Amino acid sequence: MPISDIPILSMLRTRMQWHQERQRVLAENVANADTPNFRPRDLTQPQFDRPVQGAAHVALARTDASHITGSNGGGGSKFGSSEQSGTEIRPAGNAVSLEEEMIKVAANQMDFQAATAIYTRSLGLIKMAIGRG
Repeated sequence: MPISDIPILSMLRTRMQWHQERQRVLAENVANADTPNFRPRDLTQPQFDRPVQGAAHVALARTDASHITGSNGGGGSKFGSSEQSGTEIRPAGNAVSLEEEMIKVAANQMDFQAATAIYTRSLGLIKMAIGRG
């Protein structure tokens, strides 16, 4: 079995690709912070075709009407895209909040680094198991 067929490694690679694409979308939001009538976008979380065995599907409970709801995607890229709602719109019609976007960029970077570390360690464990590490 090729390493690329191992489900957890495949999921981690998809997750890292999603983080790369999300970084691009967030950078566009920041770059268009002064563009009139621009609405910030974000990517929806990737949905994996095969659930990991033993993992249960967990949905978040919405206990208040002001809580953010999940979205099911859509859009033109490999990962679903959605416009962000609930942001304050300035007089020029722009809805980008630089503070919020930079917080998302930092969180995205930390999540990407975590996925990369898990992927690297998983490969190290596989190498050790076959006697090449």
